[in-house]
Amino acid sequence: MTDAVIVAARRTPTGKREGVLSGVHPADLSAHVLEDLVKTAGVDPALVEDVIWGCVTQAGEQTGDIARTAALSAGFPETVTGVTVDRQCGSSQQAVHFAAAGIVAGQYDIVIAGGVESMSRNPMGSSSMGKNPYGDRFMERYDGVKPNQGVGAEMIAERWGLTRSQVDELALESHARAAAATDSGAFASQITPIQTEHGLISADEGIRRGGTAEGLGKLKTVFKEDGIVTAGNSSQISDGTAALLMMSGDRAKELGLKPIARIHTAVLAGTDPVIMLTAPIPATQKALKKSGLSVDDIGVFEVNEAFATVPLAWQQELGVDFAKVNPNGGAIAMGHPLGGSGARLMTTMVHHMQDKGIKYGLQTMCEGGGQANATILELL
Repeated sequence: MTDAVIVAARRTPTGKREGVLSGVHPADLSAHVLEDLVKTAGVDPALVEDVIWGCVTQAGEQTGDIARTAALSAGFPETVTGVTVDRQCGSSQQAVHFAAAGIVAGQYDIVIAGGVESMSRNPMGSSSMGKNPYGDRFMERYDGVKPNQGVGAEMIAERWGLTRSQVDELALESHARAAAATDSGAFASQITPIQTEHGLISADEGIRRGGTAEGLGKLKTVFKEDGIVTAGNSSQISDGTAALLMMSGDRAKELGLKPIARIHTAVLAGTDPVIMLTAPIPATQKALKKSGLSVDDIGVFEVNEAFATVPLAWQQELGVDFAKVNPNGGAIAMGHPLGGSGARLMTTMVHHMQDKGIKYGLQTMCEGGGQANATILELL
């Protein structure tokens, strides 16, 4: 059976809202990582058959099939096609799934999967143009409740009995781990520095050092007056992009390339769209069952820190040692450029697996509509 392997994975640093990457057009930001990816792998871009690119806010500068625009902006031959995917926050993880499925089916030999989001230039929600995306039948089914991610995060806190001190502690740990990874050079092999008006940017901008529980405790809650969700224990609004070069194992062998990992298992799960953020739990359970692996077989987990309540509830249900979860920090520290986050998490995970000799890694993330992707990678 044909397998789908990852031969290279690269990302830009993530920039804060209105920060160091805000002056870069998202197509140019994407082009930078695409160009770097094929150069890193030593692959002629003419061999790439398609660019599958996640992007959530397909408005303004991110319209017109940004995948195709990005490939052309990167100088790829005009024969290289591109398609843009939206599965909300999991868009670029879904791009990986689509790429793997195409390779296994024989539709592709070589493909790039990834994504981008410039949240500074294309504000979250702007694609709705002020309209309600939920029709009458949806609203009737869910008793007139319009889903809200932040409210969903508060609902998780109530259902799993999470406290303000727990979510703030996770936020502090996310920043500490990301700072330690940066200082140790753990991100050096995955980040492609980018020249901007602010100079050469080579590190994630949102990482905060020296934070304290006391400082976080002073922040006001955002979605519920007596709740626990604040800007400090939620993911950052960010700009960034990431990409993975994927192909069949046979094609890699023909080209003399050594794959890093293969896509072992890829699944989806759906749950209540009002609470919205709980699907990583059944997605993980489904991935483990389908793969025949146990929690103990997985050496690293990447669970997107959309809000601190999400990985904490997930951890309660799965019973995972938190030392194996987001070991290099997560979106609370490094940011969450929506359409690019799935590929960013996978890039970070596959490099960590390679650096530490970890056999299996599992990635999952909550998505709008009450959905989640889960992917298990196997180190080669």
